[in-house]
Amino acid sequence: MTDIEKNVNEEEFEEIPVFTLTDEESGESQDFELLASATIDGTLYYALVPADEEESEEYVILSVEEDGDDLVLSSIDDDDVFEKVEEYFNDLFFNEVDYDA
Repeated sequence: MTDIEKNVNEEEFEEIPVFTLTDEESGESQDFELLASATIDGTLYYALVPADEEESEEYVILSVEEDGDDLVLSSIDDDDVFEKVEEYFNDLFFNEVDYDA
């Protein structure tokens, strides 16, 4: 069973957090805004969208770990874990609400 502690969206922040991510292969940096976060099975995950795109349906999912006072954002190597986290965020962002139910 999946343990999901909470979901945080931008409404809970006075300012939307922005993270600068650097591509390890190309060395190029890009700013990303936090869309939401969730703790699933004891691990914190962020869903991020490029800061320079207005309304994108594509987003990046990264795991979050604390290293002292710093946050370390990492890609998810385990395909099963990635699919579980992706399904959670896709449900959060893209499922339509059935108001007639």
